[in-house]
Amino acid sequence: MEDKARRKMIRAAMAAPYLERSEEHDLALRWKDHGDQEAMHRITTAHMRLVISMATKFRYFGLSMGDLVQEGYVGLLEAALRFEPDRDVRFSTYASWWIRASIQDYILRNWSIVRGGTSSAQKALFFNLRRLRARLAQGPDTLSGTALYKEVSEALGVSEADVAMMDSRLSGPDASLNAPLVDDGGRSADRMDFLISDEPLPDEVAGEAIDVERRSSWLKNALGVLNDRELRIIEERRLQDEGATLESLGQTLGISKERVRQIENRAMEKLRLALVKESPAFLSA
Repeated sequence: MEDKARRKMIRAAMAAPYLERSEEHDLALRWKDHGDQEAMHRITTAHMRLVISMATKFRYFGLSMGDLVQEGYVGLLEAALRFEPDRDVRFSTYASWWIRASIQDYILRNWSIVRGGTSSAQKALFFNLRRLRARLAQGPDTLSGTALYKEVSEALGVSEADVAMMDSRLSGPDASLNAPLVDDGGRSADRMDFLISDEPLPDEVAGEAIDVERRSSWLKNALGVLNDRELRIIEERRLQDEGATLESLGQTLGISKERVRQIENRAMEKLRLALVKESPAFLSA
């Protein structure tokens, strides 16, 4: 059914008349200045053969030709919306960039469950690696492995490691983490069971969060036993990433740095007693 619909679409696209430059310009003006839907329809219909031609170039990525054409048509519509008829450029030239970008974005989103080509260099690698491999294979010197990766990396401006990784991805299908594996003893397990993570377990994360919240509550209550000057010294000396020096605090408070040290020690002792009173388990927490 899909093949029949595709053939019908291709026949309709091929039967659409070409537009002369002057006619194309007039239609573009009617659409841009007056929102003439018929003018836009004629422009896009006349360029559907361009969409089909460009979609055909990406058929080797294993996606539905109908979907590729549909995404290319989205790019064609985007080009029609943005086209400036007064610029000295044909619509087909301008639209080609939008059609290609739309198709490539669709392929990157749907070719694999793992998103690839997140940078412009990686996109160029994804869409050109096969072509470059084929071209290098036809040369007088047969290249493989590291030598091949070096040639491709220099041609596209990416690292050899990126080339090797992309080549590995394009060489085989995605493997599900739930795919069963059977060892020599006949015992089965999922691939996921063999993934090693250094991250703490969920119950450990939850427990640490609870402990941090509890200790914060204890400290907040304990700070209430300090007077204003003690609280300021503790906050600036102990509760900041870069604590203030004794000398700078002494200058600010108008006292000696030795006096600041004495007040700090007294405040720390008051805090310790308050925390023990708040929760005897604090010292061991």
